[in-house]
Amino acid sequence: MVTIRLRRMGKTKKPSYRLVVADSRSPRDGKFIEIVGHYNPVRQPKELNVKADRVRYWLGVGAQPSETVVRLLKQAGVLDADGKPTPVTPVEGSSV
Repeated sequence: MVTIRLRRMGKTKKPSYRLVVADSRSPRDGKFIEIVGHYNPVRQPKELNVKADRVRYWLGVGAQPSETVVRLLKQAGVLDADGKPTPVTPVEGSSV
């Protein structure tokens, strides 16, 4: 199974995390498929950047986010309160 989870980076006592798509059998800081964002809880205010289109893609093909990632994706507006992906809002000035 493919999961979306956090990968710990940074120095001792100063963690930062990458949101990665990885096989559930690989170790926490091991091999991954794609980086879909990063999270820095040490900075004030906390820094969270997510590639929303890639996260929606991976959720659409069956990737399961961890509990912490679900919480972060709700903060970023990628998931709604029920944990379902929010619809993509069209960019102003684009023709669809």
